[in-house]
Amino acid sequence: MSSAIKDFIGSLMLTELFKGLRLTGKYVFARKVTQHYPEEKTPASPRFRGLHALRRYPNGEERCIACKLCEAVCPALAISIESEVRDDGSRRTTRYDIDLTKCIFCGFCEESCPVDSIVETHIHEYHGEKRGDLYFTKEMLLAVGDRYESEIAENRAQDARYR
Repeated sequence: MSSAIKDFIGSLMLTELFKGLRLTGKYVFARKVTQHYPEEKTPASPRFRGLHALRRYPNGEERCIACKLCEAVCPALAISIESEVRDDGSRRTTRYDIDLTKCIFCGFCEESCPVDSIVETHIHEYHGEKRGDLYFTKEMLLAVGDRYESEIAENRAQDARYR
């Protein structure tokens, strides 16, 4: 019975309100730690997993050998691959699509690739206005890989000792 009376008196005296105001007042004059994002960026780990890219060999040939391990290991079923055998007997992809609305950025595709073809880059500043904008085709993925190849290679070199 006494706890009910104590609760009633506490609610009349607005003790919860004053506890909340005290906590707010404590942080009003404290030093702010806000990052002003576009101008100030926090450093990202070389192991950060962002936008996907397909890489090429130094001679310009695409690395993907169409083994389809990345498609098989993807838990979200975000990757779809079609392949064909070329005249020289090697397999290459005719279609390599990633639906980034399904992707959970787990990195399994990157880890399963035997030729280091599919990688997740450090790029996190991309968006789509509609669902189709986040559906990346082979040409789009190769373009990302071509554009950021030096940064991808540098991050892979930094991460090599942990693999």
